[in-house]
Amino acid sequence: MTVEITVPPVGESITEASISVIMKQSGESVAKDEEILELETDKVNQVVHAPEAGVLSLSVSVDDVVQIGQVIGSIDPSGTPSAKAPEKAEKPAKKVPEAPVPKPVEKAPSKPQEAPQGGVRVSEDEYLSGVGKTEQVAAPSSSKVPASSAPKQASKQAPKLEGQTRKRMSGLRRTIAQRLVEVKNTTAMLTTFNEVDLSKVMAIRSKQKEDFEKKHGVKLGFLSFFVTACSSALKTFPDVNAFIDGDEIVYNDSHHIGIAVSTERGLMVPVLRSCEERSFAEIERGVMEFAKKAREGKIGIDDLQGGTFTITNGGVFGSLLSTPILNPPQSAILGMHAIKKRAVVVDDQIVIRPMMYLALSYDHRIVDGKEAVRFLVHLKDCLEEPSKMLLES
Repeated sequence: MTVEITVPPVGESITEASISVIMKQSGESVAKDEEILELETDKVNQVVHAPEAGVLSLSVSVDDVVQIGQVIGSIDPSGTPSAKAPEKAEKPAKKVPEAPVPKPVEKAPSKPQEAPQGGVRVSEDEYLSGVGKTEQVAAPSSSKVPASSAPKQASKQAPKLEGQTRKRMSGLRRTIAQRLVEVKNTTAMLTTFNEVDLSKVMAIRSKQKEDFEKKHGVKLGFLSFFVTACSSALKTFPDVNAFIDGDEIVYNDSHHIGIAVSTERGLMVPVLRSCEERSFAEIERGVMEFAKKAREGKIGIDDLQGGTFTITNGGVFGSLLSTPILNPPQSAILGMHAIKKRAVVVDDQIVIRPMMYLALSYDHRIVDGKEAVRFLVHLKDCLEEPSKMLLES
């Protein structure tokens, strides 16, 4: 008896997905829980596994749009695999539509205008009229083609040039692009900067890392310090943890902090829930779990929802300074950067310290400049004197 393969739910607000990758072809033998294909949505990708062992039969192809719950194939546990599984058919490359060429104008306009290189310049209406004759489409004499329609059609896809390749933009990348433009157009985003001396944080990590790992089974990283410091600052400055909804400001009681994770598919921001209640060990376990899910492509839609504040760390790639972009509808995002040893003045002495620039981008409609600056100063104080965080917890 065959076992149906259906599209699994991938989130409350998602009703459809597209087939991005097919790992196993129809006619092939698959093991139970083996990866068959990958679904792509505008928020996250999800792998579909074989519900049983047997011979696979798929009724979908790459780029097909499917609905949640739709049957997309089956597995025959008693079937015999074909001698040679059909090869994955590649879709033909999309051709750039060529603009229709009008026939030569038989009757020159009453007032011809000279054009460069011996060409004939005609009016836009005459050109469009020629296009209509070329396509042999009869149109009422009183109707006119809108002047804006021709350029819009021509600009849909740029002509392909030598040395170029085209790749379909993923749903996740399209969503990222849309949200970035949305932030630019709908918020009054500003960024303020500060720097922090991480000498004491690094000293604690160096001294406690072995005992910490033995006790909790996870390494002591920098993020637990930053998440805890941010939670403390969010408690002191609640506007930074709020967002605008129409004519109202919505305040969040808990600190659900998103940790930006870079993947091959694009940037994802899984959320650590209720960070004000988490210990350093709980924070590190959460970060480690997200890192594992990102590597395996298993970050789910539920992991990405409900954030109230975001931390992004460009320092892992070597960034010294940047202006992070808001993650809507949130009102602020913290940018961490590379730790560099620099000469600084401490107690009127020039000393070498491990320094990091901090950047806080914020929506100026809800967060005043004074609050943003004080938020970063609070963060700086917590990180330069970690004992303050321990006393608050």
